[in-house]
Amino acid sequence: MISTKPLIVIGGGLAGSEAAWQAAERGIPVRLHEMRPAKQTGAHQTGDLAELICSNSLGSNLPDRASGLLKEELRRMGSLLMACADAHAVPAGGALAVDRGAFSSDVTRRLTEHPGIEIIREEITRIPDTPAIVAGGPLTSESLSNDIARLAGQDHLHFYDAIAPIVHAESIDMNTAFRASRYDRGTEESGDYINCPMTQDEYEPFVDALLKAERIPLRAFEQDLEEGVRAGPQEFFEGCLPIEIMAGRGRDALAYGPLRPVGLTDPRTGRRPYAALQLRQDNLAATLYNLVGFQTNLKHSEQKRVFRMIPGLEQAEFLRYGEMHRNTFISSPRLLYPTLQFRKRNDLFFAGQITGVEGYAGNIATGLLAGINAARWLQNQPLIECPRETMLGALCYYVTHADLADFQPMKANFGILPPLESTQKMGKRQRAGAYSRRALDALDGIVASTFRREA
Repeated sequence: MISTKPLIVIGGGLAGSEAAWQAAERGIPVRLHEMRPAKQTGAHQTGDLAELICSNSLGSNLPDRASGLLKEELRRMGSLLMACADAHAVPAGGALAVDRGAFSSDVTRRLTEHPGIEIIREEITRIPDTPAIVAGGPLTSESLSNDIARLAGQDHLHFYDAIAPIVHAESIDMNTAFRASRYDRGTEESGDYINCPMTQDEYEPFVDALLKAERIPLRAFEQDLEEGVRAGPQEFFEGCLPIEIMAGRGRDALAYGPLRPVGLTDPRTGRRPYAALQLRQDNLAATLYNLVGFQTNLKHSEQKRVFRMIPGLEQAEFLRYGEMHRNTFISSPRLLYPTLQFRKRNDLFFAGQITGVEGYAGNIATGLLAGINAARWLQNQPLIECPRETMLGALCYYVTHADLADFQPMKANFGILPPLESTQKMGKRQRAGAYSRRALDALDGIVASTFRREA
C-alpha cells in the first residue's frame, strides 16, 4: 500500500536532494524545503540544490579505494546524484571531480521536474510533527539547530570547515607549472592536474609568510565557542584543516601533506620537486582550477599576497577566495539507529553531514538510505539496515555506535569495515580489493529485493 501522507525533507543539499528523490521514486509525495536563496548560509554562493561548497571532487573513483567503493555502492543502489556526477565529470586522474555548476543545475532540474516533489523555498525553523527527514547539512540555520538541540535534549557537537580558493586557468604561468597526475595516473598524457613546483628556497619563505598572515575573524554565527576558548587546531576537523593551521604543526608539515611532491617529476629539471601545489580542474570548460588541499581562513588580501608566492601563481586571478565556516553535527550514537531513524520518534530521520558522516559521497549515501527508509516506514515496510560489510553499512554503524568521548566526523575508509577472515600474504591494495569484493557481494544480495523502487 502506497502512503499519500507527505514527507517533509529539510535541506536541499546533497543528502536532502538524494533523500527527496529516493522517497518520491517510491511513490511518496515529498515537500523539499530549502531556505536558499532567500536566506544564505555564508558559505553557499547560489540557490541551486546540491551545491558543492568546499571542493568539486567527490574523492577517489578507483574500486580498491574506500571512497570509490562507496560510489560503486551508490550506483548499484540507484543514486540520482551519482548519475548526475558521472554525467558532469571533469578530468581528475583516479578521482571523480565534476563541473560543480553543471552538476548542481542538473540535480535542481531533475528534482524540479519530478511530479512527486514540491520544492519550497523557505526556512524551516522547527522540526515538523509529521514524517520528516532532517538533512539541513553542516550549516543548518541557528533556529533549526536550536530546535534540534531541544528535541535531542543535549548540545550539538561542532567543528570548523574551510573552503579552498579557485583561480582562473589563464592566469597560471605554464612556463613554470606543468601538467601531470601523480605516478602518471591521468586520463591523458598531459595529466589531469596542474602542478606548481617549489624548491626548498621557495618553500621556506612561503611557510613563513603563511604563518604570519592575518586571518579572518570568526563570524557571529561561529562565535559560540565556550568562553575563553580560542580558535585553534582542536576546533578543526582533521580532514579539512586550514592550510595555515597545518603549517603551524612543523616546517615540513605541508611538504608531507597537501604540498607533497611524491609521484611528480618536474619536466624542467627531470627531478622530483621539494614541494608541489596541485590545482584541479573545477569546471568542464577547464577555465577554473581549485588549489587542492588549500582550505584557508586567511584574509582575502593575504591569500592573494601569500598564495602568489607559489611559483606559477605570481599573477593568479582568484575567482573565489578560501573561507572558513562552522559545521554542526548531532550526537548520533545516542540519537540514531543505523537505519538513520531517530530513536525518540519513529517518523523522523536524519541524513548527511549533520549525522557525523564526512565527505560528499557519505552525505549522498546517507540521504539515499534515509529517503528509502522514510518511504518504507510510511508504507509499513521493514526498514533497511545495510550490511556492515558494505561501506554504507559500516558508516551508518560507526556514527550510531561510536564512543561519544572522541566522536568525530568519519569519511569512508576500510578501517571501519569488519576484518577479513584472512589477510595473510596480502598487500595493502590486495586487502582493499578483497574488502571491495566482499562489500559488493553483500550489497548485491539485498539490492534486488530491498532497494527496488516500490510502485
